[in-house]
Amino acid sequence: MAGLVIANWKMHGSLALIEEFSQFWRAQSSLKDVDVVVCPPAPYLGSMHQAVEGVLLGAQNCAEQSEGAFTGEVAPKMLRECGCRYVIIGHSERRSLYGETDAQVAVKARLTAGEGLCPVVCVGESREQRESGQQVQVVGEQLLDSLVDVPCEKLVVAYEPVWAIGTGLTATPDQAEVMHGMIRNRLQAHYGAAGGKVPIIYGGSVKPENAGVLFGCENIDGALVGGASLDANSFWQIASAASAGRA
Repeated sequence: MAGLVIANWKMHGSLALIEEFSQFWRAQSSLKDVDVVVCPPAPYLGSMHQAVEGVLLGAQNCAEQSEGAFTGEVAPKMLRECGCRYVIIGHSERRSLYGETDAQVAVKARLTAGEGLCPVVCVGESREQRESGQQVQVVGEQLLDSLVDVPCEKLVVAYEPVWAIGTGLTATPDQAEVMHGMIRNRLQAHYGAAGGKVPIIYGGSVKPENAGVLFGCENIDGALVGGASLDANSFWQIASAASAGRA
């Protein structure tokens, strides 16, 4: 399968940044064996879709409903019509700051898949859970509870240890590989042989300096990139490392 690198801009960005990103990206050669996705804040989806060539468009979240009186929410269908191909669902910040549950994540993932989009379902343990040796149990349960009735044809799973997000800490390649291998086994047990084809990407302070080593791991199929994706050159280097790692 091709590698997958997703930029999550979170609540950052501007029209000027999109233009800067677009100019830089147009000047680079095309990448082989890797799909590159950028997820800007929702107001910038249209501008990003029109301005930046060679990347796919993604959203950072979606509603739990298809339509209705839900002021401020954005339905998966609307994201598809804006040109989105991917939707990040259940990011640790959504879970911790807004109290999203595994059940809500599963609903969003089902709706997203139903619109032909690729749900990027995020799972990960806290520092306390890691230090107490609970990471396998916690992430395994979180994964299966977040995938209830979710088809796997376009599914992506992102393992993002909460203790490594925005902290500068990164799971070692061995730590990441162990968790990705566990997730792979759980997906195969849940979906059968098809679970072996679901991309599993790593998120947690991914930078150009550590990307190559991470992508060299057997079960790491790409990255969910936060802060480093706001710099076009840094993100290009990460995407290039993913391309090289698939060769």
